Amino acid sequence: MKWKKFTLTTTTEAVDLISCAFDEIGIEGIEIEDNIPLTEKETKGMFIDILPELPPDEGIAKVSFYLDDDADVPGMLEKVNEALEELKMFTDLGACTIEASETEDKDWINNWKQYFKPFTVDDILIKPTWETIPEEHKDKLLIQIDPGTAFGTGMHETTQLCIRQLRKYTGSDTKVLDVGTGSGILGITALKLGAKEVFGTDLDENAITAVGENLEANGIPAGLFTVLQGNIIDDKEVQDAAGYEYYDVAVANILADVIIMLQKEIPVHIKKGGIFITSGIINMKEEVVKEAFAANSAFEIIEVTYQGEWVSITARKK
Repeated sequence: MKWKKFTLTTTTEAVDLISCAFDEIGIEGIEIEDNIPLTEKETKGMFIDILPELPPDEGIAKVSFYLDDDADVPGMLEKVNEALEELKMFTDLGACTIEASETEDKDWINNWKQYFKPFTVDDILIKPTWETIPEEHKDKLLIQIDPGTAFGTGMHETTQLCIRQLRKYTGSDTKVLDVGTGSGILGITALKLGAKEVFGTDLDENAITAVGENLEANGIPAGLFTVLQGNIIDDKEVQDAAGYEYYDVAVANILADVIIMLQKEIPVHIKKGGIFITSGIINMKEEVVKEAFAANSAFEIIEVTYQGEWVSITARKK
């Protein structure tokens, strides 16, 4: 099926009114493009580390909507134009021009899978659940992951940095705290490396389902990996559920600003001599994270590793 795409050029101040008007006439979803910078509150809530550089905001916005071939396109466009004429009495619609184009119907939910192929981290093979094991990697430690649409595949440099550190510090009796567990790839890697148990936390409730499915894909009993939705930084229930001075290793592949907050909380959850593995740190944030660890008397940095533009900092609890 082909979809007809219609893009309205208007003003940023008119977008909310246009959105409401389009909803009333039966357009169920719109796409908005503008150059308005995100606020500090928005970036904090989205845990964005690096923002793209935008052109200057000139008050112009593009509002796109899609109609399929079976729709009454002329009739809908007539309603759109009537709605816009009415809105002109209340606000400045700017150019108020509409461009038409066509786009093909695609399986956007699953289209990303074509880019997720088996890959190795040293002697560990990580592959999507729908791929077969490459013949040349059959002797490697196998981890199967289906990240779904909510989490990363593990191919990112920061995940690989954490996996290499887990390889160094995980033994048969290791208890692991996995903060920001996502698909569970790091916790599952730890279990595959012989860890005794894993406790994971994540802000996204989808992590609970994702970890459960990936445990099954790897033949790991569900009881070895507990996942709780919540924020260990400031949620007492999550903190209590995790337990205190219990873990041999904590791992967090998140973002530099979150790690800076985490390094204050993690010491109470790991044993003396316990290891805290971190990544998700872009190189320009390396020094500020190091400074945060240096200011924390509970930790000493024991290793810093790099891959591409990314950094992993590993610390030991004194």
